[in-house]
Amino acid sequence: MMLEGLLVDLVPYGDRYKDRQHDWRNSEAWFWLDVGNREFATHASIERDYERYAERQAEHRSPNVTFGIQTKDGKPLGLMSLNWVIPHLRLSMLGAGIGEQAYWNGGYGTDALLLIVDYAFDWLDMRRLWLATMGPNVRVHRQMEKVGFTQEVRHRQALWVEGHGWVDEVMYGLLREEWPGRDAVIARLGLVARAE
Repeated sequence: MMLEGLLVDLVPYGDRYKDRQHDWRNSEAWFWLDVGNREFATHASIERDYERYAERQAEHRSPNVTFGIQTKDGKPLGLMSLNWVIPHLRLSMLGAGIGEQAYWNGGYGTDALLLIVDYAFDWLDMRRLWLATMGPNVRVHRQMEKVGFTQEVRHRQALWVEGHGWVDEVMYGLLREEWPGRDAVIARLGLVARAE
């Protein structure tokens, strides 16, 4: 399945994305995605992480839906996921990361976010989505608020982040009835397709 956006498409997460993980996990991108963690990732540790992930998925303990984010011409940029899907409560936590820093602040992450939110609400009939980030991640704070998420929780000094010390953990949520639809948010934001 492919979800087609204006700037990016969400596609099945496969080997093209796994092959980029070593670079992404050892970059500034993963520091922000992993809430301030600067753990060096080896090829072997990444492979172990995928094996553990597959085991959890097989046991249905933590079902996830993960997409790769790619440009319209097919360049892998990162990932977008619905984590900890709880079907009977119809809620899920969002996970996102643009691993290619040259594509930060260009609307690519926002386009991917709009696609996954629309998919969650309109295809999977989710009732609630949420996302957690660290206080210094102002780019994510702006992004969540501009697409309609509400800051729901602030855990003060909950995370230790290298270079920042103790920082707040901030959680955002969006309810199905608050979602006006992808087209309405695109129009409000003025997001437009562009030639690569």
